[in-house]
Amino acid sequence: MQIRNNSQPVCHSYDEENETKVETSQIQTLDMDGLRVSFRWPVGVASPGLLLLLHGWTGDERSMWIFTERLPLKRLILSPRGLYPAPGSGYSWTMAGERGWPSIDDFRPAIGRLLALLAEAPWQQAAERPWVVIGFSQGAALAYALALTHPQRVGALVGLSGFLPRGAEGLVGRRPLDGLPVFIAHGKRDELVEAEQARLAQRILALAGAEVVYCEEDVGHKLSRACFRGMEEFLAGAV
Repeated sequence: MQIRNNSQPVCHSYDEENETKVETSQIQTLDMDGLRVSFRWPVGVASPGLLLLLHGWTGDERSMWIFTERLPLKRLILSPRGLYPAPGSGYSWTMAGERGWPSIDDFRPAIGRLLALLAEAPWQQAAERPWVVIGFSQGAALAYALALTHPQRVGALVGLSGFLPRGAEGLVGRRPLDGLPVFIAHGKRDELVEAEQARLAQRILALAGAEVVYCEEDVGHKLSRACFRGMEEFLAGAV
Protein backbone atom coordinates (compact mmCIF):
# COMPACT_ATOMS: atom_id res chain seq x y z
CA MET A 1 0.00 0.00 0.00
CA GLN A 2 1.48 3.34 -1.06
CA ILE A 3 0.09 6.81 -0.41
CA ARG A 4 1.01 9.91 -2.42
CA ASN A 5 0.12 13.53 -1.69
CA ASN A 6 -1.09 15.46 -4.74
CA SER A 7 -1.87 18.89 -3.32
CA GLN A 8 -1.12 21.35 -0.56
CA PRO A 9 -1.77 20.07 2.99
CA VAL A 10 -4.89 22.23 3.42
CA CYS A 11 -7.07 23.84 0.80
CA HIS A 12 -10.26 25.88 0.86
CA SER A 13 -13.42 25.44 -1.16
CA TYR A 14 -15.58 28.52 -1.65
CA ASP A 15 -19.22 28.21 -0.65
CA GLU A 16 -20.89 30.87 -2.83
CA GLU A 17 -24.30 30.67 -1.20
CA ASN A 18 -23.02 31.22 2.33
CA GLU A 19 -20.02 33.34 1.29
CA THR A 20 -17.67 31.28 3.42
CA LYS A 21 -14.54 29.23 2.87
CA VAL A 22 -14.66 25.61 4.00
CA GLU A 23 -11.43 23.96 5.03
CA THR A 24 -10.72 20.59 3.43
CA SER A 25 -7.82 18.17 3.64
CA GLN A 26 -5.40 17.39 0.84
CA ILE A 27 -6.16 15.07 -2.04
CA GLN A 28 -4.11 11.89 -1.80
CA THR A 29 -3.73 8.77 -3.92
CA LEU A 30 -3.53 5.22 -2.69
CA ASP A 31 -2.48 2.08 -4.56
CA MET A 32 -4.38 -0.80 -3.00
CA ASP A 33 -4.18 -4.32 -4.42
CA GLY A 34 -3.56 -2.93 -7.89
CA LEU A 35 -6.39 -0.39 -7.74
CA ARG A 36 -5.51 3.31 -7.63
CA VAL A 37 -7.78 5.58 -5.61
CA SER A 38 -7.71 9.32 -5.01
CA PHE A 39 -9.42 10.57 -1.86
CA ARG A 40 -9.86 13.50 0.47
CA TRP A 41 -10.88 13.53 4.12
CA PRO A 42 -12.98 16.39 5.54
CA VAL A 43 -11.25 18.44 8.22
CA GLY A 44 -12.70 18.39 11.72
CA VAL A 45 -15.33 15.71 11.07
CA ALA A 46 -14.97 12.82 13.49
CA SER A 47 -17.16 10.32 11.66
CA PRO A 48 -17.77 11.36 8.03
CA GLY A 49 -19.98 9.63 5.54
CA LEU A 50 -18.82 8.64 2.07
CA LEU A 51 -19.11 10.37 -1.30
CA LEU A 52 -18.10 7.99 -4.12
CA LEU A 53 -17.11 9.42 -7.52
CA LEU A 54 -17.19 7.14 -10.58
CA HIS A 55 -15.51 8.44 -13.74
CA GLY A 56 -16.55 7.80 -17.32
CA TRP A 57 -15.01 5.75 -20.12
CA THR A 58 -11.37 6.78 -20.77
CA GLY A 59 -11.29 8.72 -17.48
CA ASP A 60 -9.27 7.98 -14.36
CA GLU A 61 -9.19 8.67 -10.63
CA ARG A 62 -8.54 12.39 -11.26
CA SER A 63 -11.38 13.06 -13.69
CA MET A 64 -14.25 13.65 -11.27
CA TRP A 65 -12.67 16.13 -8.90
CA ILE A 66 -13.90 19.00 -11.07
CA PHE A 67 -17.38 18.35 -9.66
CA THR A 68 -16.36 18.58 -6.01
CA GLU A 69 -15.60 22.27 -5.50
CA ARG A 70 -19.15 23.11 -4.44
CA LEU A 71 -20.32 19.69 -3.28
CA PRO A 72 -20.99 18.66 0.35
CA LEU A 73 -17.60 18.63 2.03
CA LYS A 74 -18.38 16.94 5.34
CA ARG A 75 -17.78 13.56 3.71
CA LEU A 76 -14.84 11.43 2.76
CA ILE A 77 -14.61 11.82 -1.02
CA LEU A 78 -13.32 8.72 -2.79
CA SER A 79 -12.55 8.48 -6.52
CA PRO A 80 -11.24 5.11 -7.75
CA ARG A 81 -9.72 4.35 -11.15
CA GLY A 82 -11.54 1.99 -13.52
CA LEU A 83 -10.44 -1.63 -13.57
CA TYR A 84 -9.43 -1.96 -17.22
CA PRO A 85 -7.31 0.12 -19.62
CA ALA A 86 -9.50 1.76 -22.25
CA PRO A 87 -8.48 1.80 -25.92
CA GLY A 88 -6.16 4.72 -26.54
CA SER A 89 -5.98 6.19 -23.07
CA GLY A 90 -7.65 6.21 -19.69
CA TYR A 91 -9.65 3.45 -18.04
CA SER A 92 -12.97 1.64 -18.20
CA TRP A 93 -15.25 -0.08 -15.69
CA THR A 94 -15.97 -2.95 -18.10
CA MET A 95 -13.76 -5.08 -20.31
CA ALA A 96 -13.46 -4.08 -23.95
CA GLY A 97 -15.65 -6.34 -26.04
CA GLU A 98 -18.59 -6.15 -28.37
CA ARG A 99 -19.98 -2.75 -29.17
CA GLY A 100 -23.20 -1.73 -27.51
CA TRP A 101 -24.33 -0.70 -24.08
CA PRO A 102 -22.83 -2.78 -21.24
CA SER A 103 -25.15 -4.98 -19.21
CA ILE A 104 -25.64 -5.30 -15.47
CA ASP A 105 -23.47 -8.43 -15.60
CA ASP A 106 -20.69 -6.52 -17.36
CA PHE A 107 -20.47 -4.23 -14.33
CA ARG A 108 -20.51 -6.96 -11.67
CA PRO A 109 -16.67 -7.29 -11.47
CA ALA A 110 -16.37 -3.55 -10.86
CA ILE A 111 -19.14 -3.64 -8.27
CA GLY A 112 -17.43 -6.49 -6.46
CA ARG A 113 -14.14 -4.65 -6.49
CA LEU A 114 -15.71 -1.48 -5.10
CA LEU A 115 -17.45 -3.39 -2.31
CA ALA A 116 -14.19 -5.11 -1.38
CA LEU A 117 -12.29 -1.82 -1.48
CA LEU A 118 -14.74 -0.06 0.80
CA ALA A 119 -14.70 -2.89 3.31
CA GLU A 120 -11.03 -2.16 3.97
CA ALA A 121 -9.21 0.43 6.06
CA PRO A 122 -8.88 3.39 6.04
CA TRP A 123 -12.45 4.07 4.89
CA GLN A 124 -14.33 1.10 6.29
CA GLN A 125 -16.08 3.14 8.98
CA ALA A 126 -17.15 5.88 6.55
CA ALA A 127 -18.59 3.22 4.22
CA GLU A 128 -20.76 1.64 6.90
CA ARG A 129 -23.48 4.23 6.30
CA PRO A 130 -25.28 4.59 2.94
CA TRP A 131 -23.12 6.26 0.31
CA VAL A 132 -23.69 9.24 -1.92
CA VAL A 133 -22.67 8.07 -5.41
CA ILE A 134 -21.98 10.37 -8.37
CA GLY A 135 -21.20 8.84 -11.75
CA PHE A 136 -20.45 10.38 -15.14
CA SER A 137 -21.23 8.60 -18.44
CA GLN A 138 -20.09 4.98 -18.01
CA GLY A 139 -19.60 5.78 -14.32
CA ALA A 140 -23.28 6.73 -14.12
CA ALA A 141 -24.20 3.33 -15.57
CA LEU A 142 -22.00 1.69 -12.93
CA ALA A 143 -23.71 3.80 -10.26
CA TYR A 144 -27.14 2.63 -11.47
CA ALA A 145 -25.98 -0.99 -11.49
CA LEU A 146 -24.54 -0.64 -8.00
CA ALA A 147 -27.77 0.85 -6.64
CA LEU A 148 -30.00 -1.78 -8.28
CA THR A 149 -27.91 -4.74 -7.11
CA HIS A 150 -26.94 -3.40 -3.65
CA PRO A 151 -29.62 -0.83 -2.78
CA GLN A 152 -28.82 -0.91 0.92
CA ARG A 153 -25.42 0.62 0.16
CA VAL A 154 -26.68 3.76 -1.58
CA GLY A 155 -28.30 6.72 0.16
CA ALA A 156 -28.38 9.16 -2.77
CA LEU A 157 -27.50 8.77 -6.44
CA VAL A 158 -26.44 11.19 -9.18
CA GLY A 159 -26.15 10.11 -12.82
CA LEU A 160 -24.54 12.59 -15.22
CA SER A 161 -24.63 12.04 -19.01
CA GLY A 162 -25.17 8.35 -18.39
CA PHE A 163 -27.18 5.36 -19.51
CA LEU A 164 -28.97 2.45 -17.92
CA PRO A 165 -27.16 -0.91 -18.24
CA ARG A 166 -28.88 -3.60 -20.27
CA GLY A 167 -30.91 -5.93 -18.08
CA ALA A 168 -31.72 -3.29 -15.48
CA GLU A 169 -35.44 -3.58 -16.24
CA GLY A 170 -35.42 -7.08 -14.79
CA LEU A 171 -34.39 -5.77 -11.36
CA VAL A 172 -37.15 -3.23 -10.73
CA GLY A 173 -40.09 -5.52 -9.93
CA ARG A 174 -39.67 -5.44 -6.15
CA ARG A 175 -38.95 -1.69 -6.10
CA PRO A 176 -35.41 -2.04 -4.71
CA LEU A 177 -34.86 1.73 -4.81
CA ASP A 178 -38.00 2.63 -2.87
CA GLY A 179 -37.62 6.24 -1.73
CA LEU A 180 -34.03 6.63 -2.98
CA PRO A 181 -33.30 10.22 -4.05
CA VAL A 182 -31.84 10.25 -7.59
CA PHE A 183 -30.68 13.17 -9.74
CA ILE A 184 -30.19 12.66 -13.49
CA ALA A 185 -28.68 15.30 -15.76
CA HIS A 186 -28.19 15.06 -19.51
CA GLY A 187 -27.53 17.15 -22.61
CA LYS A 188 -30.07 17.29 -25.42
CA ARG A 189 -27.19 17.48 -27.93
CA ASP A 190 -25.17 14.61 -26.43
CA GLU A 191 -23.80 12.62 -29.38
CA LEU A 192 -22.03 9.98 -27.26
CA VAL A 193 -24.99 9.01 -25.10
CA GLU A 194 -28.27 10.14 -26.62
CA ALA A 195 -30.71 11.90 -24.33
CA GLU A 196 -33.24 9.10 -24.74
CA GLN A 197 -30.90 6.90 -22.72
CA ALA A 198 -31.25 9.29 -19.76
CA ARG A 199 -35.03 9.47 -20.21
CA LEU A 200 -35.14 5.68 -20.15
CA ALA A 201 -33.08 5.66 -16.95
CA GLN A 202 -35.50 8.16 -15.42
CA ARG A 203 -38.49 5.94 -16.22
CA ILE A 204 -36.93 2.65 -15.11
CA LEU A 205 -35.46 4.00 -11.88
CA ALA A 206 -38.83 5.53 -11.02
CA LEU A 207 -40.42 2.12 -11.56
CA ALA A 208 -37.82 0.76 -9.14
CA GLY A 209 -39.17 3.19 -6.53
CA ALA A 210 -36.61 5.99 -6.81
CA GLU A 211 -37.62 9.63 -6.37
CA VAL A 212 -36.04 11.05 -9.52
CA VAL A 213 -35.17 14.66 -10.24
CA TYR A 214 -34.44 15.09 -13.95
CA CYS A 215 -32.53 17.95 -15.62
CA GLU A 216 -32.05 18.15 -19.40
CA GLU A 217 -30.38 21.13 -21.05
CA ASP A 218 -29.23 22.14 -24.53
CA VAL A 219 -25.60 20.96 -24.22
CA GLY A 220 -23.50 18.02 -25.37
CA HIS A 221 -21.78 15.30 -23.34
CA LYS A 222 -21.25 17.42 -20.25
CA LEU A 223 -23.00 18.97 -17.27
CA SER A 224 -24.68 22.31 -17.94
CA ARG A 225 -24.52 25.20 -15.49
CA ALA A 226 -28.23 24.92 -14.77
CA CYS A 227 -27.98 21.20 -14.08
CA PHE A 228 -24.88 21.78 -11.93
CA ARG A 229 -26.94 24.14 -9.78
CA GLY A 230 -29.72 21.57 -9.73
CA MET A 231 -27.27 18.92 -8.56
CA GLU A 232 -26.07 21.21 -5.77
CA GLU A 233 -29.63 21.82 -4.61
CA PHE A 234 -30.42 18.11 -4.82
CA LEU A 235 -27.40 17.11 -2.75
CA ALA A 236 -28.04 19.84 -0.19
CA GLY A 237 -31.45 18.30 0.45
CA ALA A 238 -30.48 14.65 0.10
CA VAL A 239 -27.39 14.37 2.31
